Amino acid sequence: MGKAMKIIRRSIHVFFKNYHPAASAAALLALPYSVAALLSHSSAISPSSAAVSRRLHAVFEASGFPASSRFFSLLNLRLSQAALAFASTLPFSLTFLLLAKAHAIQAVNNNPPYRRRPPLSPLSLYSSLLSTYVFAAFATLAANAAIFSLLFLAFNTVEILTLSPANFTLAFSILGIILYSVLLTNTIIACNMAIVIACMEERCSGCVAFLRALVLIKGRAATAIAVALPATLGRVAIEALFRLRVARPGFGASTLCEGLLIGYMYSTLIVVDTVITCMLYRSCVRSQSQYEGLEAEEKGALHA
Repeated sequence: MGKAMKIIRRSIHVFFKNYHPAASAAALLALPYSVAALLSHSSAISPSSAAVSRRLHAVFEASGFPASSRFFSLLNLRLSQAALAFASTLPFSLTFLLLAKAHAIQAVNNNPPYRRRPPLSPLSLYSSLLSTYVFAAFATLAANAAIFSLLFLAFNTVEILTLSPANFTLAFSILGIILYSVLLTNTIIACNMAIVIACMEERCSGCVAFLRALVLIKGRAATAIAVALPATLGRVAIEALFRLRVARPGFGASTLCEGLLIGYMYSTLIVVDTVITCMLYRSCVRSQSQYEGLEAEEKGALHA
């Protein structure tokens, strides 16, 4: 926990050091994506979300899942919201979000202590970021498919063996929550770090950047989760504030200004989260270099 706090403090220092103009420009670039993301999580598109939720419920029921359980009801709701949000914000994610992240990462990379490659413009990094983002999206989809396949096998095995479903449904539901949360959290952290690696390291993008991120995170998952937690809670709080203040009956100039202000807060949080991921990447690289150095010294001592 102490290491995570140190990374967060260093990230905040780097963010404010580069706030004018780098961080503010990145936040403005992310503003269209932020507004689209906040609208997608609001109640403005709830009929579409309900339609997707009904289809997912039918799929769960046909696959043998206990669709009436609270776990799958909640999971069904969250999956439908996430799928709809991803689809509605995809054009903004592939343009404004990637350019904003590239701008923020380059602001960190331009600092001599953190420089890993010669400074480049965000546009010159776009192709690497795009391939990495697309692969990260497929990796997230694969992680969801893997956990659902395991749950499908578990629940159908119980049904085939004619075991008491009342005794096993709750246990498998709790196990499913734990597995789903751990796997998805680690996948998202690896995806975010892969984006940073695509900007920080030369000739490293797509699946190579994702595999590199998995190697760096190995053995440091607890620190990575602790570092990502504040930004995650911040996003949830800002989304709730947007629903409370903007996504409500009645719309005027004051509501529009308030929505743009909340959107800028969301954009700033995206930039801060990107800077934190950069500092986490630097910490992981430093730890890996130290470990490899110690390993080389031990091998040299054994040969001697």
